[in-house]
Amino acid sequence: MNIDLVGDRLHWSYANLAMAHAAVTAGAERYGRVHFMIRTRLFKGLDDGSLNIRSLVDDERLKMVLPQACCYCGSSLRLSVDHLIPSMRGGADTGDNIVWACRACNSSKGDRDMLEWFQTKGAFPPLLLLRRYLKLAITITRAHDLMNATLNEATDLPFTASAVPTTFPSPNALRLWSTALA
Repeated sequence: MNIDLVGDRLHWSYANLAMAHAAVTAGAERYGRVHFMIRTRLFKGLDDGSLNIRSLVDDERLKMVLPQACCYCGSSLRLSVDHLIPSMRGGADTGDNIVWACRACNSSKGDRDMLEWFQTKGAFPPLLLLRRYLKLAITITRAHDLMNATLNEATDLPFTASAVPTTFPSPNALRLWSTALA
């Protein structure tokens, strides 16, 4: 799907995320009819305003129960905090935008967009991390009144809108988090 508006791209990715999360949670090896229905209904609802993204509070609760480990690689050694959307690019210096990162990943990522960084590694981010990122990106885009801007017009955003994924790998190639969940 070719999506040129920032809001449509974010909504499509968030709908794909819901589809992927449902498939991974169910242990599916590939997407099925139910998963595609989840994506279609969520995208339509986000697009027409009848549905909204869930609050970041859910993700904050997860921070308290997930293992204290790098959200990128899963290491529990030499942890520091990282801005998911880099502060050097205008990402907020708030708890919503702070994640655990090992020093190696934090240094490697630097001030790059998380999605661009994962792309350079040939990897796809953990779904729960991507969910937090997309929620932040949608909130920021709405605050800047750029949901209806084209990708080329949205240069003032602190994240790279063109890096937001429109397609997702098969469920068996995805992981919920950087470490195994109990």
